Amino acid sequence: MARAEAQHVSTTTRLHNYASVQGEPVLLQAIRDHLKRKSTLDIDEKCIQVMSGGTSGLSVVCNTLLSAGDEVLLPAPFWPLIRGIVASRGATAVEIPFFTRLDETDFDVTAALETSITERTVALYINTPNNPTGRVLSPHVIDAMLKVAVKHNLWVLTDEAYEELRFTDEAPSPVWANPTVRDRVIATHTLSKGYGLAGARVGFTHGPVEIMAQIRAVQTFNVYCAARPMQLGAARALNDGRGWVDHARALYHEAGRRSADALGLPHPEGGTFLFFDTKPYLREGETSSVPFLLRCLDAGVLLTPGSASGRDYERYARLCFTCVPRHELDEALACLKAALNAQL
Repeated sequence: MARAEAQHVSTTTRLHNYASVQGEPVLLQAIRDHLKRKSTLDIDEKCIQVMSGGTSGLSVVCNTLLSAGDEVLLPAPFWPLIRGIVASRGATAVEIPFFTRLDETDFDVTAALETSITERTVALYINTPNNPTGRVLSPHVIDAMLKVAVKHNLWVLTDEAYEELRFTDEAPSPVWANPTVRDRVIATHTLSKGYGLAGARVGFTHGPVEIMAQIRAVQTFNVYCAARPMQLGAARALNDGRGWVDHARALYHEAGRRSADALGLPHPEGGTFLFFDTKPYLREGETSSVPFLLRCLDAGVLLTPGSASGRDYERYARLCFTCVPRHELDEALACLKAALNAQL
């Protein structure tokens, strides 16, 4: 894997100059190759925009598409920052309990979305593998979601942050590659997760050429460009980093299994999180997860309140597992199990 500190002005011309607004040519080509490996589609370079990470990318997309009063469907629980990104445009995040209901026999995906649509609805956000539940949406669920989007002429915003951290045997075809929504899907990717480049702040967005021209214009006046040295490193990662990604995926998979076993939860299908109901650990009179989280903190374990991922999840908690050394993970899980046992 390339290291940013290994780049020198003596070998890379204009290393510290501004990059092209759209992105460095070598990175744009690496992105095209990456997307073709994922889908067999050859995405035109004009349809791609390099972003300063996934958060910035989704912010730019929302700044381009949304106006005050618009509504965006957020299947919940969701990545906490997306709600704020939508709200920053004066739009409304319409939260729909979703991922925690997928195993319910009577859960109707289409009905769940349809009942939340109004004349102000303009977009549907899809994140799989999901932060925070670790669920990977099945092709059946994705097809149902996309049919609703097509029926109501919605933009489909896909968050591909965990595309490399999928633990299921078969990889569903990417949402953005589905031919029924090629004219309305805008996908945002990041190198922060699977490639371990969170500090580099490099990601990319792609979609229909007409809207990408507008997204590029908004990017110009918001961020201008991602850092050139980091773009060159990102290109190297996409081109030569498959070994790294495969190794990282294996480590995350093992960490996820061990963390789930410690809590008696199903193994995650992808991502870096577990999401669970804290009801068994609450004491008399407690109605939210906050007192439980404070007790876990006293034991040395920091968890995130479930309400950060949706208003219907006050009683839930999010646990982030990472590919730390095995002994560190075991120590943390031992502290957590001790805290949980003390509360039963």
